[in-house]
Amino acid sequence: MRIATFNLESLDLPPGGEAAFARRATVLRPQLDALRADILCLQEVNGQHVAGRKGRALTALQRLLAETGYDGYHLIASPARAPDPAKGGKGGVADVHNLVILSRRPAQASEALRHRLVPPLAYRSLTGEPEDARDLRLEWDRPLLHATFEMPGGATLHVLNLHLRSPLASPIPGQKLAADRWRSPAGWAEGYFVATLKRSGQALEARLLVEQIFDADAAALIAVCGDLNAGEEETPARILQARVEDSGNPGLAGRALEALELRLPEERRFTVLHGGRRRMLDHILCSPALAARCRSVTADNDRLPDEVAMAEDEPRSNHAPLVAEFDL
Repeated sequence: MRIATFNLESLDLPPGGEAAFARRATVLRPQLDALRADILCLQEVNGQHVAGRKGRALTALQRLLAETGYDGYHLIASPARAPDPAKGGKGGVADVHNLVILSRRPAQASEALRHRLVPPLAYRSLTGEPEDARDLRLEWDRPLLHATFEMPGGATLHVLNLHLRSPLASPIPGQKLAADRWRSPAGWAEGYFVATLKRSGQALEARLLVEQIFDADAAALIAVCGDLNAGEEETPARILQARVEDSGNPGLAGRALEALELRLPEERRFTVLHGGRRRMLDHILCSPALAARCRSVTADNDRLPDEVAMAEDEPRSNHAPLVAEFDL
């Protein structure tokens, strides 16, 4: 079985965007097919308006997949933040950055989690203006998507698809002059701190879900996949891994998650290029029982563009897909 993760970087089909979509599809389709994934976790899939209907649908993704080996795969998508009452309380997809899990086999169950295990954070800003606007409620930008699959022999595979918040500073009341311009270094610094809280909070919620899975089955097969916007040694990834060297308790080794990219040669260990710097931001983290069955790991980063130098109409994603093969 092959499990892969790929940030498609805002896959979209806006009005008048047919030519741009065609250029992207020409690049992405063979890249997706080369993964030969049985389960594929995607991030940054935008939703499109559907004529004559409320809400949005994953039109761009469906068109992309129609000419690949994933046509006919089962699809699970994260819902929009606010369900539409006109649709019986069932929300459609969000306008941007949906999470999607594609699978050859149907899922047993699935859930999108946002603040089920970790509540929004009450936070009092230090630099916000006016002062009566300083009481903030910090919420995650996106949910996490959890699906379970029955394996041959009856075992259950848990797949978590994540896209953690980027380290870009979060808005602080009264501290932004424009989208990319801050009023003061203190305001930017606090915004960066808030972004760190949000990203780490998302990681904590995912880790608490992993703990619940381990509570039910100490030998659970778990794969946490996605764009963590953090390297393997940074805080969000360390929260998720819960390594023995961090907990200091060898008795907890069975609950640690292994970062499979560490099995790659160091020169291949990157999924993003930023100003010539190689960064491993996309991960597949596995429970011991699943990691023991991993046979290979590959990062498709040979033709990865440098995101600093990318043209606005660059058809490639600025992320490389990561795929792992397991003996299941």
